[in-house]
Amino acid sequence: MGNPIPPAGAQSFANLGDRPREIFRQIVDTYLSSGDPVGSRQLSRLLPMALSPASVRNVMQDLEELGLVYAPHTSAGRLPTELGLRFFVDSLLQIGDIAEDERAQIEAQVEAASKDHDLEGVLAEATSLLSGLTRGAAVVVTSKDNARLKQIEFVRLEPERALAILVGEDGSVENRVLQVPRDLPASSLIEAANYLNARIRGLTLGQVRSEIEDARKIAQTELDELTARLVDAGLASWGGAGAEHRQLIVRGQANLLEDLTAMADLDRIRLLFSDLETKTEVIDLLERAETGEGVRIFIGSENRLFSLSGSSMIAAPLRDGNKRIVGALGIIGPTRLNYARIVPMVDYTAKVVARVVGG
Repeated sequence: MGNPIPPAGAQSFANLGDRPREIFRQIVDTYLSSGDPVGSRQLSRLLPMALSPASVRNVMQDLEELGLVYAPHTSAGRLPTELGLRFFVDSLLQIGDIAEDERAQIEAQVEAASKDHDLEGVLAEATSLLSGLTRGAAVVVTSKDNARLKQIEFVRLEPERALAILVGEDGSVENRVLQVPRDLPASSLIEAANYLNARIRGLTLGQVRSEIEDARKIAQTELDELTARLVDAGLASWGGAGAEHRQLIVRGQANLLEDLTAMADLDRIRLLFSDLETKTEVIDLLERAETGEGVRIFIGSENRLFSLSGSSMIAAPLRDGNKRIVGALGIIGPTRLNYARIVPMVDYTAKVVARVVGG
């Protein structure tokens, strides 16, 4: 989005008078609606107060010195910088509301998906729906640890390998092959499954591992050494680490190809597509959204993922029925996203998903 001039400080932004605030708001509004720079003559016609083009130009110069706007080329038109967009969304953005028909559509489709699909199906439906409503790329990340467990079984495959079968309350089944001692008796497989099944029902994997860790000393006395090792191996296998144990769903990348006005836009979208293929980077950014309260907005080079493509993400944390954060849901698009419309839509969709997933 250009190279903003170093800011004069947050205090300078706070001290902006009504006139420069209104001119700056009009510059941003024009950019968000069309992507075009706006000049002093056009601004003088848009402003609610009477100002000559010359007076507007003086204010625009002040805004440029603050690093809030810049001239993309030699014309007199101005665009907001990334710093300017950040100031706008933090201080001037007026959040809209979701239309009743859109609210009803979100609730109906997410709730319908919950009757026919497991958690992954619900999240896939939510991302497809949000992508269609916003014309952006929708992303969601959640941990496989969040599936609530119903049953665990161990089946011997070979002398030193066993199959762990993990059944979720939503009907999902996950199989993992474990290394086991050659001298592990068949009774240990049964004993380990019985030990876990007495403790896991209705809990997530994360909760199970936490409780087993707390009860490890007791487990060592209840189970023989080989069986205890099998319990540990099973939990470690499902524990995973990093991006491999995070579930990422992306829908609607093709929407980002709409409304391209220049070859530079196409190059930017190509860079973003490349970023979206880098699963770890997307997950890292969504995990940052998990740590906050409510909706978070990430703009351009403020984060590593969008440092080249100059895109934005609007994301909200996903919570379960007990208000625990279990993931994040977001929309990715150009920096001229319709923030006022998309922020409440992402927030509402995340809340509907949380309510449905939480039962």
